[in-house]
Amino acid sequence: MSGGLEGLSALVTGGGSGIGLATATRFAVDGAQVTICGRTEEKLASAVATIETAVAEATGAEATARAGGPVPTGTPPSEKGAARYVVADVTVETQVEAAVAAAMVPTGRLDILFACAGGAHHMGPILEAPVDAVRATVDLNVIGSFLSVKHAGAAMRQGGGGSVVLMSSGAGHFPHRWLWAYGMSKASIESLCDYAAEELGEAGIRVNVVQPGIVDDELMAMITVGGPLLDDYLAQMPVSRLGTVDDVAAAVRFLAGPESGWITGERLTVDGGHHLRRGADYSLLFSG
Repeated sequence: MSGGLEGLSALVTGGGSGIGLATATRFAVDGAQVTICGRTEEKLASAVATIETAVAEATGAEATARAGGPVPTGTPPSEKGAARYVVADVTVETQVEAAVAAAMVPTGRLDILFACAGGAHHMGPILEAPVDAVRATVDLNVIGSFLSVKHAGAAMRQGGGGSVVLMSSGAGHFPHRWLWAYGMSKASIESLCDYAAEELGEAGIRVNVVQPGIVDDELMAMITVGGPLLDDYLAQMPVSRLGTVDDVAAAVRFLAGPESGWITGERLTVDGGHHLRRGADYSLLFSG
């Protein structure tokens, strides 16, 4: 089923691929005016075309001739979702501010933020870690999420409220050997969620977190193709399968939408039960 976000505007950082793209697509199919951002324009343009095709297929409307173009004539924005993009690096405050401003253009407000952009610049033992790689990981995940909350939150407060969903990871909740820099930064995002939910609730802004397990997308392809690390993941999952981007998108959609209107400060784990056992051992990725 689709619908439920008609007339709302959403910003998805890291929306050019993977979970970000799947979630942006879900938002648009459900009626939202979606803006995606990322650092690579070619990828973003392709993603917008993908979203618009999905919206056209879902609604039966004729696809727009140009990716990111206007909604077909005679179809009010409140009745049909659409997508557009803006190039932005979430670690650069002026670019985040510009992305939020762009996301407000279709409706004059911002209702939803999914801060999906993130990644890891270091993997390996703590005692051998180069500080620049660790610092870059923290900058991308923690500072990027903070800047997204800062500027999206200001826009939402101006508009009377909204919903923020932050991207964590199982690695931010329980140890995955050698993935500590990424996990540490994701744990910081969960703390940011707590503080932001407590502070922004009075402005009508809800803040929640998703904690995905291993998902079969392009970012995890080096693992999901197979091998000892994938075997280790699957052995630690009661529901022993790879996650899909749609598994996570469905969880984000719930937290972002009106269905979860009395939920804030929550961590929603989407990992096949992996959190009930132990974290994966990333040293296996480098084993002979």
